[in-house]
Formats: sequence, C-alpha cells, structure tokens
Amino acid sequence: MQRISLNFRIWRQESQSNKGHFESYFLKDLSTDLSLLEALDKLNEELVVNGDRPINFDHDCREGICGSCGFLVNGQPHGPKDATTICQLYLRNFRDQTTLTLEPWRVKAFPIIQDLVVDRSSLDRLIIAGGYCSDDVGNAPDANLLRVSQKDAFSSFQTATCIGCGACIASCRNASASLFVAAKLAHLGQLPQGQSLRSKRTSAMKQQMISEEFGSCSNNLDCEAVCPKEISADWISWMNSEDG
Repeated sequence: MQRISLNFRIWRQESQSNKGHFESYFLKDLSTDLSLLEALDKLNEELVVNGDRPINFDHDCREGICGSCGFLVNGQPHGPKDATTICQLYLRNFRDQTTLTLEPWRVKAFPIIQDLVVDRSSLDRLIIAGGYCSDDVGNAPDANLLRVSQKDAFSSFQTATCIGCGACIASCRNASASLFVAAKLAHLGQLPQGQSLRSKRTSAMKQQMISEEFGSCSNNLDCEAVCPKEISADWISWMNSEDG
C-alpha cells in the first residue's frame, strides 16, 4: 500500500456575508486508497481535536450517484479524472507532495453557504418549473403497456443519468445551465409519458434559467468535458430545436 503526503489550500468562508480566504494544511502518511473526501474527513478530525472549526463540504452517498458532492480541485470541477465525481476521486491520482487547491463552485446562482458548500436550490427551481410529467393516469399501468423503442429508451436513459451536481455550470465561463436543462428535457421528451407537456416544459424551464440568472451557452463544450456522467453537449442543440 502506497502512502503519500499532500498540501491543501482550502477556501474557508464562515457565511455568505463574510469574506473568504484560503488556508493551508498539510496531511502526511495518507494511504493512496483513500478518496479525497476521506482525506478531508481525516483533516477534519485533526481540526476538531485541536479545537478548530471543521471544513464544511457537501456529501451523501459517496458513490457518484446522488450529486451532493462537488467543488473545484486546482480549478477543475470534480478534479482531474474524467467521468468521475469528487467522492470517487482517489489519492492515487496525485503525486506525493502535490498541492491541492480546493474551492467551491464559483457561480452567481450558487451562493456560498460555508467553505466548500454552495446553495444549489436554483437547480431545484428549474425542476419545479417543468422537469416532471403531470398526467392523470389512474392506477399504475403495466410496465409493458406503453411501447418504447430500444433506441429511444437507451437515449433517454443516457440523459437521465444526470445527477444535478452543477459541475457543467461551474465549468462554463457564462455559468450556463443549458446542459443540465437539456438533459432533463431530453430525458422526458423522448418517452411517451413526457409528450403532453413537451412544449410547455421546454418554454418553462428555459424561462426559469433566465430568472435564476444563469448565462447563455458559451459553445466552448467545457460542460461536456467535466460532466461526470459524460452527457453530450449535442443535447443543447436538441433543446434549442425543441423551442422552435
């Protein structure tokens, strides 16, 4: 088992109303089998023992499924490894004595709560605006009652893998939520259950993007590059064609 030492520069900010700053920490003799979040757990244990405030960061499942975790590692959303969430980023990806700069998503629509935690409720409001199916169907129908082609089912599932982490928005120079919204629209718009509200859903979610002050698509494709679920930016073009 290999062991390494790492330098950390971590953004510390008490609240949205307080000024933030970077603080430096050094952790030695770390197993390379630890994830980055587990390294932060270890650091927090030391901080608590010393009577200092632990570093606040979002997490839940730690399996790359829930989308709770997410921050910048040396300026890259979720760190340097492709198709990987921050909770699945292991220390074996870094060299001994490397300095890691950790900071929260830098997006106006994601105000900082504390340290590495940001308020992503704007994404919830996008879903409330139209990211759902609302049909009176009575009892739950049999699973095979509505026929869906394998191609449509597979394509819809690919976009449904979006976990709403916000990395696509944090990577965009315009802080655009286009890939997130496009994934939700494509997920529902390719299935029979989503057809009745298809046009209304598109208009409502795009209008909500404007209300939340997300920017327009920059066409740089950074969103696709950092998406941990590798959702294609081609769906943004699909979304734009949906709105006529």
